[in-house]
Amino acid sequence: MKRKILYALILAAALGTAACATDEHSSATENSQNTDNVSSEATQDVFAMDTYMTVTAYGKNATAAVDDAIAEIKRLDALLSTGDENSEIAQLNVNKSAVLSEDGGYLVERAIELYDMTDGAFDIAIYPVMQEWGFPTKDFKVPEDATLKELLTLADVSDINYDSQTREISFVKDGMEIDLGGIAKGYTSSRIMQIFDEYDIESGLVNLGGNVQTYHTKTDGTKWRVAVQSPEDDSDYIGVLDVSDKAVITSGGYERYFEQDGKIYHHIIDPATGYPADSGLKSVTIISDDGTLADGLSTSLFVMGKDKAAEFWKAHSDEFDFVLLTDDDKMYVSEGIADDYTSDYNYEVIQ
Repeated sequence: MKRKILYALILAAALGTAACATDEHSSATENSQNTDNVSSEATQDVFAMDTYMTVTAYGKNATAAVDDAIAEIKRLDALLSTGDENSEIAQLNVNKSAVLSEDGGYLVERAIELYDMTDGAFDIAIYPVMQEWGFPTKDFKVPEDATLKELLTLADVSDINYDSQTREISFVKDGMEIDLGGIAKGYTSSRIMQIFDEYDIESGLVNLGGNVQTYHTKTDGTKWRVAVQSPEDDSDYIGVLDVSDKAVITSGGYERYFEQDGKIYHHIIDPATGYPADSGLKSVTIISDDGTLADGLSTSLFVMGKDKAAEFWKAHSDEFDFVLLTDDDKMYVSEGIADDYTSDYNYEVIQ
């Protein structure tokens, strides 16, 4: 049966500039389905976090749930965007200390956990380095080595003082700034899943600029079909996942880049070097119950490279699965989702 691909329209920049903040991630696909057993369907599109988003719900409270989901997207965008000078995070970066909101505090706490969990591959303090490359403003340039080395001294999450009880945060070093864009969309999709719970939604799907998260199964009881975008062609895909109650999030260097003197520089910066990650991977797709985790790990595993990513998964296989595509077009799939993945590529299952 011919698959219908629902691609989100996306602009060049997304919320913030942390490593995977500008993802045109996986795209949802679905076959025609019987909706006779649900009371209503509601779908809304919205432009927020510098990308086009779609929220769809099925059930007797679908319209109210989607309305609240759209309001939540706008609220979180205003709260977390580094591009909005009035946002909580932008003000923190100016003032160097703050008492964060519940959402901001939760994300900082999760970001610190991810930093420790990934041995620094996920780093919200990399923002000054990203600015030097020009990714937030699109005023691209290749920084001097000495400048990057100096800025990397600011990219140490251990120099963030955060009290989880009071949500007070401050920076140890002058010049430090953070960006939560690397997990903000994943967190937003998880928040929408909570809203769907509150409204007793029967089935739903969110596509936040390509960050896909599914709620339960489709209305006919079958799993959602989520296509993993090709890094070579944004109108094509490299495989399809059958999922329910999962986030599917992909990162790759193809998403945002510039060329200088015949060399391409992409936006996923390795915190260890200050340069675009050269890990041998084209794209990383993470599948998880937790949208925030999936968003953060899609970047982190891209930085790690195939071998370290596989070892990391073996230590955390109860939390996520992956699809990896290397620079030489070899594909690796973790065994947890191997039975629910199809692709025209030959791929190796990692156990």
